[in-house]
Amino acid sequence: MTSLTFFFIFIPILALILLTVNIMLSPHNPYQEKNSAFECGFHSFIGQNRTQFSISFFIFALLFLLFDLEILLVYPYVVSAYTNGIYGLIIMLIFFFILTLGFVFELGKNALKIESKQMNNVYMKN
Repeated sequence: MTSLTFFFIFIPILALILLTVNIMLSPHNPYQEKNSAFECGFHSFIGQNRTQFSISFFIFALLFLLFDLEILLVYPYVVSAYTNGIYGLIIMLIFFFILTLGFVFELGKNALKIESKQMNNVYMKN
């Protein structure tokens, strides 16, 4: 039996076994809100929502995604750095310079600053 044949036989069997174990061991607690569509126009949840979502967290997530993609773009250079030579090194230095300029611009615009919405308890003395 080749490894490819073993892969195509073993993986679906393992997936079915794990799904069966999950179905058998998971607790079942169905109710109407769990089975209905959430915020899809059928039921209004006005007044039941939590606090508003701050846009600064979205900016953090977006910046994380951009810098995570930067790692993905650097990986091919790292793998073939020896064969790229000086030309590849110059291209990577330009890439890092542009990335650093973007990061400094974000710091200058206070994009990474999260304002605390906690209330300070001030006890006034009488």
